[in-house]
Amino acid sequence: MSNFFTTISVEKARSISPVTLAFVGDAVYSLYVREKLVLTTDYGTGELQKLTSAEVSAHGQSILLNKLQPCFTEEETAIFKRGRNAKKSTKSKNASVAEYNRSTGFEAVLGYLYLTGQNSRIIQLLGENI
Repeated sequence: MSNFFTTISVEKARSISPVTLAFVGDAVYSLYVREKLVLTTDYGTGELQKLTSAEVSAHGQSILLNKLQPCFTEEETAIFKRGRNAKKSTKSKNASVAEYNRSTGFEAVLGYLYLTGQNSRIIQLLGENI
């Protein structure tokens, strides 16, 4: 059994499939958006869900990525490209292939940062942009 908030080495994180990193990054981003909305609004759960869905959608992430990508480090750019170019077993119902691929790359970066304990970097990237 693992502990919650366990961190791993950069080397180990690099060896994880980019789609698996994106799996973790999707949860990280969703929680970040949900927490921010809950702490900054008085909306009910229905409205919170609608707002969260718009932000965490592949389309929403692709728009955000336009702001974030120039700020990526060399390592983050490499992780992004691995995630973007990875073969995925599913397809998005509501986004273009390009948006879906970009969002997978973005989520891979967040998963990588989270698993390597770089939470301050996640906050730095997302804090001013969401």
